[in-house]
Amino acid sequence: MDHGEIICNEPLDHGYSRIKFHVPDIAEKAQAGQFVHVRIAALRDRILRRPFSISNVEEDGSLTVIYKVVGDGTTVLSMLPAGTPCDLMGPLGKAYTMPEADEVPIIVAGGYGSAATYLLARRAPTKGVLLLGARTKDDLILTEEFAETGFEVRCSTDDGSFGHKGLVTDLLDDVFEEYKGKKLRFYACGPTPMLMALGPILLEKGYADGELSLDHLMCCGVGACFACVVRIKANNEDGWRYARTCKEGPVFRADAVWYGD
Repeated sequence: MDHGEIICNEPLDHGYSRIKFHVPDIAEKAQAGQFVHVRIAALRDRILRRPFSISNVEEDGSLTVIYKVVGDGTTVLSMLPAGTPCDLMGPLGKAYTMPEADEVPIIVAGGYGSAATYLLARRAPTKGVLLLGARTKDDLILTEEFAETGFEVRCSTDDGSFGHKGLVTDLLDDVFEEYKGKKLRFYACGPTPMLMALGPILLEKGYADGELSLDHLMCCGVGACFACVVRIKANNEDGWRYARTCKEGPVFRADAVWYGD
């Protein structure tokens, strides 16, 4: 747990916001794919913290979160000014495995998933490709920031308002063809249907070590309440068991995830 303060809290386009906390102890330890649990003191009648993926950290002790105003918690959060004291718990969860120097990282993100994978792109020793999908162009975020890291950004939208019209997984065929013979490492974060479609594709293509961030509704954030479970493969009669995304995840290997009904 770290007590700090808000450095800045600014709106981005289309309902998204960027908040930067000064929490040196957490920022120093944070790894790509992990999250923080934020206590919003102004929500006096709601004691549960809110989980947010770590988007970025800096050497000055700052930690950045990108969020969208969707409910009471994020509405109140969006109104907190710079200088407001904050109470964060973290870094929490299992992080992504950083790519080796001879691997080309391919990030597959859906909507907000780009925020959760930005630190990975920044720290990757070699730069690769971001495949970013969203419902419309208004839901594509951080494309310029990813490009500044050296990643090539390729987009798809459900309605065709920007980039390829269709699913983000449609973009994979070109990647497999263009990078044939290269050593690839896959990472993903986004809506569950996207991840459930992507995992079997990676397994079929031989990328069992691809990593999926199975974000899920969290309450305690430390593995005590079992509210955030997902199904992973297990050597038992059912072939699967429940895993807590806050403790055993949120990052899981593609070959560990259960894709059955």
